[in-house]
Amino acid sequence: MRVGLNSGEVIAGEIGSGPFGYTAIGEQVGMAQRMESVAPPGGVMLSASTARLIDGTVTLGESELVQIKGADEPVAAYRLMGMGDGRRGARRAESNLVGRAWEMSAVEGLLDRAVDGHGAVVGLVGSPGIGKSRLVREVSAMAATRRVEVFTGFCESHTSQVPFHAVARLLRAITGVKGLDPQAARARIRAQFPDAEPEDLVLFDDLLGITDPEVELPKIDPDARRRRLTALVNAASLARERPRVYIIEDAHWIDEVSESMLADFVMVIPQTPSLVLISYRPEYEGALARVHGAQTIALAPLSDSETMALVCELLGDDSSVGELGHKIAERAAGNPFFAEEIVRELAERGVLQGQTGAYVSTAEVSAATVPATVQATIAARIDRLDPAAKRTLSAAAVIGSRFSRELLETLGVDPVLENLLRGEFIDQIRFTRQPEYVFHHPLIRAVAYEAQLKLDRAELHRRVAAAIESRDPESADKNAALIAEHLEAAGDLHAAYGWHMRAATWATNRDIAAARLSWERATRIADALPAEDPNRTAMRIAPRSMLCGIAWRVHANVAGDRFDELRELCTAAGDKASLAIGMAGLVMDYVFQDRMREASRLASEAVALIESLGDATLTVGVSYAPIYAKGESAEMADVRRWSQTAIDLAEGDPSKGNFILGSPLAVALLQRSLAGYSLGRPGWRDDLRHALDMARSADPMSYAAVVGYGYFPGISSGVLSPDNSAVCEIEDALRIAERSGDDVAVAVTRLALGVALVHRPTDAERDRGHKLLAEVSEDFLQRGYLLCDLRLVNVYLARERARRGDRDDAIPLMRAAVDHLFREGRLLLWGIPASGVLVETLLDRGTDGDVAEAEAAIERLASAPADEGLVIRDIWLLRLRALLARAHGDAAAYADFRDRYRDMARTLGFEGHIEWAEAMP
Repeated sequence: MRVGLNSGEVIAGEIGSGPFGYTAIGEQVGMAQRMESVAPPGGVMLSASTARLIDGTVTLGESELVQIKGADEPVAAYRLMGMGDGRRGARRAESNLVGRAWEMSAVEGLLDRAVDGHGAVVGLVGSPGIGKSRLVREVSAMAATRRVEVFTGFCESHTSQVPFHAVARLLRAITGVKGLDPQAARARIRAQFPDAEPEDLVLFDDLLGITDPEVELPKIDPDARRRRLTALVNAASLARERPRVYIIEDAHWIDEVSESMLADFVMVIPQTPSLVLISYRPEYEGALARVHGAQTIALAPLSDSETMALVCELLGDDSSVGELGHKIAERAAGNPFFAEEIVRELAERGVLQGQTGAYVSTAEVSAATVPATVQATIAARIDRLDPAAKRTLSAAAVIGSRFSRELLETLGVDPVLENLLRGEFIDQIRFTRQPEYVFHHPLIRAVAYEAQLKLDRAELHRRVAAAIESRDPESADKNAALIAEHLEAAGDLHAAYGWHMRAATWATNRDIAAARLSWERATRIADALPAEDPNRTAMRIAPRSMLCGIAWRVHANVAGDRFDELRELCTAAGDKASLAIGMAGLVMDYVFQDRMREASRLASEAVALIESLGDATLTVGVSYAPIYAKGESAEMADVRRWSQTAIDLAEGDPSKGNFILGSPLAVALLQRSLAGYSLGRPGWRDDLRHALDMARSADPMSYAAVVGYGYFPGISSGVLSPDNSAVCEIEDALRIAERSGDDVAVAVTRLALGVALVHRPTDAERDRGHKLLAEVSEDFLQRGYLLCDLRLVNVYLARERARRGDRDDAIPLMRAAVDHLFREGRLLLWGIPASGVLVETLLDRGTDGDVAEAEAAIERLASAPADEGLVIRDIWLLRLRALLARAHGDAAAYADFRDRYRDMARTLGFEGHIEWAEAMP
């Protein structure tokens, strides 16, 4: 038997009508047949193209010139002599790894531990060309000898603003769906995740870019999407028993969304048989460089002796290259890639003749100039390429780090790839179906890109953008950020702006932080437009309005210049609607940052602006923010009046104005309920129940807001009872928020549940509530949001410490929280129950000083300026004065205050106070 092998493009498919119709035809098939004809009996003969692709993985005989049918000249052929070690090696032989023994030993130890089930995350840090990628390849080979699977994801400079790019690429490699059609890919995913929920699989399909166009994406918040995808991926990691190595190369170019998601994924790696290797440059300080428990290996420049050893290996031991080697080593300054590029450049220039490891110098050392930098070395090599190869390299540099022959042809380039492969400018990384290539080093792409004329480069960017859009029209929204990047580089600012805005719209329901980045890019483009552009002002306003409007959701502080710019632009353009949206976002931001005086002032201004528009839908949609601010400031008359306006304008439509919240009407009903019971107005309970029922069928954020801000202040102020039904409803809302709501929705419902539990009768429930509130407090501080509620949380945490007998440490914490609320003018909302907890704890300890301090706290609460008829304060004052009278031993006064307290609680229907009053002897 004889075997002949050749590699190249063929035409494959169903040809003819016989049972074996599927076949391949073309010139390359004929070459394979010719190789078979010249192979010896029992032997395998390879063409030059096949030999090049598998160099380093097999043992080949010397090149033979053989005469084949149909060729005028003999062609090169290679006989297969034997197989390698069973793993796929590099495309070409590499020099020995010099000067990295310690680093390799460290990674090898961590790999062995990972194989044994003790996973690790390792950061490889080093400057360009220092050997990060080479070390990664060595670790990959090391893993292969242990039969450990290796999966690699690359980050690229031109995709650093494209959300999900890096994480999706890595996950496609891990799941094996790359190259499959969407239907086959979805089937593969379902086989790998047989127990996953259908909704989670649809979300995963969307992340991987293999969605079924007939299946609608779940209507959930981006934060919930992130949590569910993280849970899905991490559960699979924890369940897997076979060891793996995951590699993330060039993390300094990672997009922000991928960085955040991968940081979540690697948190479970220590509990799995996995090694994660992350390479990045020293200037990178992102989340993947700060993974808890990760090991960091910094690659320093090679020493003089190590650099000289590498150069000697590259040049060989001929006496003619000795002095030149010292010159190369000195110029390389410990950078191995620079040393290799200098040798290649000298060889291409003819100063060196021969091959790697066996060069001879043809020039005097003094006449052999060596480029001053690695960039100059690469540029000199590119200049010596023939025009067709240079044109191919230039087009590839515009496409990105990875590219295909097909895309080059789409750009109108006739690809000349052999010279680039031979010169080690690029490497081929995919050999079946559509061949794919990658730059041998990022610096080569950078130099090839910058060396082009701007006009030529702009035209290529324009063609790439058009090609991305036309090749996959259904994925245009998903690719919008990448298309925008190319159009921006092409100088087509209006088109780039439109695509950035389109990218933001696509990302809004997938990752709000990604949407923010696209609006930021659109803002920069609009600002760069010439002043005479008639659309410039409108283009500057639109993304700024959204950035201010969603600031509270992404925890971005927009107070100051950002909002001032929006106000100035909107005022000049007469665009009150955009200003109202941005102002509502800033009000929420102020509240979340506990800047209540500013929030209250801006809320009044916002409502005046909204009312001047006369737009019912906009009024309903954005009124929640100023009403929320007034509620947190205990300005209940404004809350009642403004919420009534929103309710009237909604005309019973739960979804009217739902461009931020799913049901603004449900939230307005809740806000009217809060003002109603605070002011002792009837109907508040019906409003609360109506709001809960309406929000339950709306979006998770609306439901969480209504449940959270229904029960949290209701239970804290003694209006609602933390009974079984209340706890069940809050837990139900929390489950929904965790599955479908954003982080704020989860935080609010966790807060409500914690408060409910610390008011429950059993120690177990209160301990659970204490733990939950401690987590909530830490979360608020860490994320820098909902700080407006933090003081009351801290009071309840301190009360639980006092309950355990630690009153001496608890009381100063309570006192600090109440004093803060007093200084900030917030004594009449959270300050009421906070003062109540402080007074009760002081009276429980019962020293003379405690009783005096309790009395002072009561009087301070009583004298605080308030809206007329603030009954929520009045009922608390009756309770606290009753307790104070008992502490003074004044039985008559105690009985009088207690009875009046009981009557008021029953009259108002305040469930918590009714229970507390009945418990008073």
